[in-house]
Amino acid sequence: MGHPRLFRKTGSSIAASLAALVWLGALGASPAHAASDRGTFSIVAYDSVTQELGVAVQSKYFSVGTDVPWAEAGVGAVATQARVDPSFGLKALGLLRGGLRAADVLRALAATDSVWDSRQLGIVDARGSVANWTGSKCLDWAGGEAGVDFVCQGNILAGPAVVSGMAKAYREGKGEMAERLLAALDAAQAAGGDKRGMQSAALLVVRPSAARPQFTQRYIDLRVEDHKTPIKELRRLLQIQEGFHGADNHFFYADEYMAAGRADLATRERERAAEILHGALARGERDASMLNGIAWACATHDLFLGDAVRAAERAVSLEPRNVDILDTLAELYFRQGTQSKAIEVESRAATIDPKSQYLKDQIERFRKGGRD
Repeated sequence: MGHPRLFRKTGSSIAASLAALVWLGALGASPAHAASDRGTFSIVAYDSVTQELGVAVQSKYFSVGTDVPWAEAGVGAVATQARVDPSFGLKALGLLRGGLRAADVLRALAATDSVWDSRQLGIVDARGSVANWTGSKCLDWAGGEAGVDFVCQGNILAGPAVVSGMAKAYREGKGEMAERLLAALDAAQAAGGDKRGMQSAALLVVRPSAARPQFTQRYIDLRVEDHKTPIKELRRLLQIQEGFHGADNHFFYADEYMAAGRADLATRERERAAEILHGALARGERDASMLNGIAWACATHDLFLGDAVRAAERAVSLEPRNVDILDTLAELYFRQGTQSKAIEVESRAATIDPKSQYLKDQIERFRKGGRD
């Protein structure tokens, strides 16, 4: 039985190509008076182990994340840029969903577009097929590079080293997709990036899950709309996102993999969750809610209990009358074997919220020495 608080906490066929053209026609052909060129570099990728699909992008343009990145788990991921037509994102995903591969999608889009030579796109499908396109009228420097399960592309760049550096960083990167995508952006910027400068960046990662279907649209969805160093800021936001949700998400996927008989992948997810918790504890966060979530995850998985106690104590010092945080601290004391401290802290919480049956049950559980 689960702990009661867990519920309170937090090559395409002719027919396929014809069907694609009909479908695109229903949505409408791309207008010749599309938006002006937008210097951008991006990477689109697929992870064959986790089934994640992702896009990362940076531009000297306000809110690049609104137009460029598109993804759907089990379908594919798209970056549409240069003389951007945001509708290409939805169109491309629809075509991929209908069974076309990445290169076929590019051909279908090109067949209905009057300014195709001014477009730039990168597409990866959920089978790992990749394709990208740079029109001859994209502003210099413009080009792309394809690798195994990923494509990089950019326009109005400092030079070809921007794209090649991005590809090399992703190919040689370690860790999760989100980290590898950001490493690729860092490498691109180090090689000169968008020659006009920096302004906005975005990171979108999707992942399949039957129990959490929202992850098929947004597993990680972070945007920096207007900033002097948007990639650095994007990394900071990813760190915060991991602190609030990362470990729990990985524990969730560990349970999914165990239920599917994939103990090897479950172990990988638990190890990643532990890495996130250890890193968050080491940073000395000062947000009470984040500290509480980190400490609670440690408590319920018996990880880093000593450091987790200190994190929970810090959270209590920030919000001394927060019953949820007091309960976390009490649970940690109990799991450390300090029964008297656990009862004292939980009793303090019960004084603040005397009607809570959950807190009363916790005190009784601590007295009996039982662990769910």
